[in-house]
Amino acid sequence: QVQLVESGGGLVQAGGSLSLSCAASGRTLSSYRMGWFRQAPGKVPEFVAAINWSGGSTLYADSVKDRFTISKDNAKNTVYLQMNSLNPEDTAVYYCAADSRRHYPSTKVQEYAYWGQGTQVTVSS
Repeated sequence: QVQLVESGGGLVQAGGSLSLSCAASGRTLSSYRMGWFRQAPGKVPEFVAAINWSGGSTLYADSVKDRFTISKDNAKNTVYLQMNSLNPEDTAVYYCAADSRRHYPSTKVQEYAYWGQGTQVTVSS
């Protein structure tokens, strides 16, 4: 079993940047595909970005493409989400997720077995 802990959230002005980290323990992430999802108040969880086990393949939601970058450092057992050009619509709790049943990245919540506790990102206008 893998435990995930997100960090790096906070309050930022529109146009600013934040870098989220997701540190794993219990298992090495080298065999896990990873995803970032977010959930705004009153809304269902939304896919943000995903990366395959090796870090060589990524997927992005259209709403964050060209602004967010997901990366994976298997040596540090950590996944990152670099977020640039933030806008108020990016405000949400951001969760990282992991799964080892498949290696390719996935946009689907139900395809991830392990979840972190989330970190709040608030973008002010």
